[in-house]
Amino acid sequence: MDDRQRYDRATAELDPPFAILDMEALRANAESLVRRAGGKPIRVASKSVRSRPILERILAMDGFRGVMAFTLPEALWLVSHGLSDVLVAYPTADRAALARLAASERAAREITLMVDSAEHLDYIEAAVPANSPPLRLCLDLDAGYVAFGGRFRAGALRSPVREPVHAADLAADVAKRPGFRLVGLMAYEAQIAGVGDDPQGSAAFARVIRLMQARSARELILRRGRVVNAVRQVADLEFVNGGGTGSIERTVREKAVTECAAGSGFFHPRLFDFYRGFSGRPAALFALPVVRRPAPDVVTVLGGGYLASGAPGPSRLPQPYLPPGLRYSADEGAGEVQTPLLGQPAEDLRVGDRVWFRHAKAGELCERFAGLLLVEGDKVVEEVPTYRGEGKTFL
Repeated sequence: MDDRQRYDRATAELDPPFAILDMEALRANAESLVRRAGGKPIRVASKSVRSRPILERILAMDGFRGVMAFTLPEALWLVSHGLSDVLVAYPTADRAALARLAASERAAREITLMVDSAEHLDYIEAAVPANSPPLRLCLDLDAGYVAFGGRFRAGALRSPVREPVHAADLAADVAKRPGFRLVGLMAYEAQIAGVGDDPQGSAAFARVIRLMQARSARELILRRGRVVNAVRQVADLEFVNGGGTGSIERTVREKAVTECAAGSGFFHPRLFDFYRGFSGRPAALFALPVVRRPAPDVVTVLGGGYLASGAPGPSRLPQPYLPPGLRYSADEGAGEVQTPLLGQPAEDLRVGDRVWFRHAKAGELCERFAGLLLVEGDKVVEEVPTYRGEGKTFL
């Protein structure tokens, strides 16, 4: 059976919409990530998974250690359910969550906060009691690529900390404050890890991306190493985190990096189809039912407007995946309550049939569904809750 036949058979008694997770594909993707990491541990990015049972299963596999959470309330919740070594990848301004962190010895021991300025240190100090246990901190380094005297930039607009002197000064500020311990440093090269080097449609644009990424990698390996050396003169770092699904094999070659991060690679969403260095298997999909046939080569499915975050454009739309060959109407796109799909495959679809989609980004799919149906072969073996299914919406 092909994948469409397997998925249809596994879910034949269920009525869509629903989401599935192909466990064989998930395991294959995880094994691929571990091979690419070359022996360095991978911290699991929870924003790309957003299901606590799936996080636990991944962490039970060899090669994975620790979680990269996206908010402090999420990190507190995960630790309360037994997870450990949770790095909050983004700074927090949640005073109530900071107070909860400071009030729990276990949470303070297992959770690391992200900072990139003295303003963050001041804010945290004002939010927690003076006699709280020391809080673990990680310094966020700007890993973007800057060229032509600052006229060109590629990469996420994150931290203002860029050069060794800036990082060392902030590390020294942390060291002066008894309520903090600087234990980590992170530098996420979004312009490499999150940008495919084999985009569709333009060979010239692909060459530009590859040139930028090559130059960025050369610049970053030197700068990140110098920053780490400068910070280690001030703080005894437990970890230096870098990379993401799209850059693991490059990042782990740096001696300064002790661990990498990955999240999207487990589900392998649509945006990660466009890399030359690796390939994955689509593992997370959602099914929508055909509810109308407006024309012989057009069907309409229920719902479908599950747009991904990021710069707006066609790349943020879910991909009509199975049967292959369906496309959106240029006038309607993916709709809030219905989505017309055009193409020859529509001629063979009838009311009640299902169309399988892939989300453009990984974990955002789980914001739409309360559970994931776990598929082994041609059977659903279990349903596990997403964050939403456990009543948690952290953003």
